[in-house]
Amino acid sequence: MPRILVRVAALIAVLALLFGVPWWTIVGSPELPAALEVLGTIVFAVAALAVPACMVLGHGPWQRDLAAKIGDLSLGLIWLLFSLSVLGNVLRLVLAVSGVDGAAGIVSGVVLVAFAALAAYGMVEARRVPRLKELDVVLPRLGAGLDGLRFAIITDTHFGPLNRTKWSEKVVEVVNELDADVVAHAGDLADGSVTKRQEQVAPLGKVRAKLGKFYITGNHEYFGEAQAWLDHMRDLGWDTLHNRHAKVRQGGDTLVFAGIDDPTGAASGLPGHGPDLPAALDGVASDTPVVLLAHQPKQVKQAAEAGIDLQISGHTHGGQIWPFHLLVRLDQPVLAGLSRHGERTQLYTSRGTGFWGPPLRVFAPSEITLLTLRNGK
Repeated sequence: MPRILVRVAALIAVLALLFGVPWWTIVGSPELPAALEVLGTIVFAVAALAVPACMVLGHGPWQRDLAAKIGDLSLGLIWLLFSLSVLGNVLRLVLAVSGVDGAAGIVSGVVLVAFAALAAYGMVEARRVPRLKELDVVLPRLGAGLDGLRFAIITDTHFGPLNRTKWSEKVVEVVNELDADVVAHAGDLADGSVTKRQEQVAPLGKVRAKLGKFYITGNHEYFGEAQAWLDHMRDLGWDTLHNRHAKVRQGGDTLVFAGIDDPTGAASGLPGHGPDLPAALDGVASDTPVVLLAHQPKQVKQAAEAGIDLQISGHTHGGQIWPFHLLVRLDQPVLAGLSRHGERTQLYTSRGTGFWGPPLRVFAPSEITLLTLRNGK
């Protein structure tokens, strides 16, 4: 079977599942009047056709922001409704087995109420200025002169079709209030071209850091203009760690901040792109502690083999919309927080500062992170 037919069949199957289960749960209730059943069926059918069309128009070659907004929101809402419908049908089975009359109608109502509540909560959570998450991280090889270094992290801002310039300005205000020594952006800066998104990204030029501010590419930069974003962030005053490192010094001690590209860069067709840890560490003495910026948590395997002290990643969004975290964990070793890998390496995975696509965050709050690095002595 031609590959295109396989993809079309897979898309139809996914859409049938995403829309079919909620339709059967809500519209298929025997207690529902016939007129509402017909109306509901039409709504679900139109939505099932509109979502993929809007996603193609919004994120394909045409890059229509209005279509992207509609498609993104619709995709997030149907995922949430599908998930609640699956749970609702488990409840429906339990009620039916227990002999409760009108189980289908009860479940339909419960699912709709839960959906409305979680959708409203998710939209507010996604658009709010992220909460600050503070954590001490002990790096035994850190010199005494760098003990207490304040390291602020933002990641996965995903500036896109929904204009969030004001939100961007508020994020920068919070970061600057931290009075950090180092600030990092761990990738997935924006979705779209520099020309279309530079207004939202512009406030990042006002970020202040005493010793350095560093940026790496995420996978979404490689859906568009990765090199252009590296150049633009450099113009905004950020040190772009494109398979390279920089050193910060304080009190006679040195700490290396290295950065590598996202793995998708290897297939991007851009010369010199793709993760190259040996190049990033070239010239670094073996006894010097290293903080590595690598967008995806699964890159920690190579980091651990290289004896990296601390890796900073994003990418997972903490799942973003429950229960998508279950699928994220199939691809990534960690969902969020601090974890240990191998004898020396620690990994901090941020839940992300913004959101991708659907303007929803359900049980996966965003964050601005402040790590205080300690030597433990």
